[in-house]
Amino acid sequence: MAVSTWLAQRNQKARARLMRNLPEVFPGAVLVHALSRPFLPATPRRTVDSYWLYHPIRADKLARALAALSGAPLGWVWRVGIQKSGPLVSFRVPPTPFREPAYTKGPGHCCVCGQPIFRFGWHRDLWGDRRPNQNATWHSCCVAAWNLWIAPSDHVRHLKVLQKRRCLATGERLLKNAEVDHHVPLFKVWRDYRDRPWPALLAFWGLPNLQVINRSAHVEKCAQEAGERRPHEVDPGRRAIGILSLSWKPATPDPFHITPPGALTTQSSPARALTGRGV
Repeated sequence: MAVSTWLAQRNQKARARLMRNLPEVFPGAVLVHALSRPFLPATPRRTVDSYWLYHPIRADKLARALAALSGAPLGWVWRVGIQKSGPLVSFRVPPTPFREPAYTKGPGHCCVCGQPIFRFGWHRDLWGDRRPNQNATWHSCCVAAWNLWIAPSDHVRHLKVLQKRRCLATGERLLKNAEVDHHVPLFKVWRDYRDRPWPALLAFWGLPNLQVINRSAHVEKCAQEAGERRPHEVDPGRRAIGILSLSWKPATPDPFHITPPGALTTQSSPARALTGRGV
C-alpha cells in the first residue's frame, strides 16, 4: 500500500471519529486547524492540544493573561534553591506558585495560571458545565506556553517569523546558526527584578523578553553578561580569601634529597624520628 493511500485512509477514519465525538459547541478556529493537518487528530482533546502546540505565541500571551487574573497567592514569595516540600528550584525555571504544594488549588485548576479548567483543557466554559474538569491540572494553552518558557530554542521558527528574519542585535539577516536569547538574562531577573509582582515576572520568560540573534552576536552578548555577573556571584571577603589561597604555595621537599635515618625533620614527628622510622 502506498503511503498516500494509507494516509488518506487513516485521516478518513480519524475525521469520522472526530466528528462522532465532537460536541455541538466547539471553538471554530481549533476545528479549522485540525482539518488542515496532514495527520488529522482523532479526538477533540487532541485537536485542542494540536492547535496550541502550533500557536505557542498565542498560548504564551493567553497563559500570562490568565495568570494576571489569578494574581499571586497571599504570602507567596519567589524562592530558589532546595525547598522543604519539593525538588531543587533554579532561577531559570519560571516561578509558578500554584505548582507548590502549599498553594496548589488541586484538580480542576491549572497549576500554571491558577484558573479553572473546562472540557478538553479549554480555559473558558463554552458548554455551560458550571464546574471545572476534575480530571485535569493543566490548561492546554498553558502546556504550550510552559514549553516555550523552558525551551525557547525549540520555537525558533515562530520567533524568526515575528522578527521578519532580522537579527535584533545587528539588524542583519538571520543566519542558519541564529540562536534564541533573553533580552534581560535570567540571572539578572533573579538579582534585580525578583520583587516584582508574580504575573509580571512571567514576561521575562515569554515573548516580551525573547529574541533571535545570530550566533556571533550571541557569543559577544554572553561574554559581556559574564563580566557583569562575576562580581555579584562571589562575596568580596570570600573572593579575597580565594586570591590569597591561589597565591600561596606550600614548600615542597626536594625529591632528590635523602633524609638520614633518625634525623628530625618537619615532615616527620619526634616519635618517628627517635625510633628511626623517618625513612
